[in-house]
Amino acid sequence: MLRCILLFQMGGGVVMGVGIWTLVDKGEYLSLLASSTFAVSAYILILAGGLVMVTGFLGCCAVIREQKSCLSTYFSCLLLIFLIELVAGVLAYVYYQALSEELKQHLSKTMTENYAQPGKESITHSVDRLQQDFKCCGSNNSFDWAHSVYIMSPEAEKRLVPDSCCKTITPQCGKRDHPSNIYKVEGGCITKLEQFLADHLLIIGAVGIGVACLQICGMVFTCCLHRRIKLDPY
Repeated sequence: MLRCILLFQMGGGVVMGVGIWTLVDKGEYLSLLASSTFAVSAYILILAGGLVMVTGFLGCCAVIREQKSCLSTYFSCLLLIFLIELVAGVLAYVYYQALSEELKQHLSKTMTENYAQPGKESITHSVDRLQQDFKCCGSNNSFDWAHSVYIMSPEAEKRLVPDSCCKTITPQCGKRDHPSNIYKVEGGCITKLEQFLADHLLIIGAVGIGVACLQICGMVFTCCLHRRIKLDPY
């Protein structure tokens, strides 16, 4: 049973690691999403992983001391963690289904209306990182920037696209939108970001549901040990 608890703690560490990795690995893209479901799923995993590691000590004490009350508490904790991880997995799956439609409806509007606008510095930074990291320009293509509030403003200084669209960024390089100068990717940034988020959501869902199943095994073992203990020791 102690080995199983150690295995659960390792699983908790994996769950927490996946949650942290999800938020750290290009987490700035979250400001480009219409909903917070993606971030919530990652935070839930971090919470569940932390609970698994903390309750593991309770499980070890319960097994060593063979107290029914401690085992009952440990079982309750495992059940709570199971439900939390299951929620994270289901949220990730549901959001995975709606991801494509959300990006199509929201990303283009966010980029054209908020880029380089006062008070929208985080979105501006996220868009610049998105275009540079994924080597893309515009939500669907570079022509999307023609309708941008920024490009039509005097601050753009006659740029056709933001400088972050350029393959090699130099001052005012966005004035030239030739394929030799800027990224011309089929499908634009929507396709790239959708694939990136979809991959992360699949990992979140798989880890959340996988470790939730592991918690079921823990609850079964706990019940078996609980039945073997006749009386609480004095």
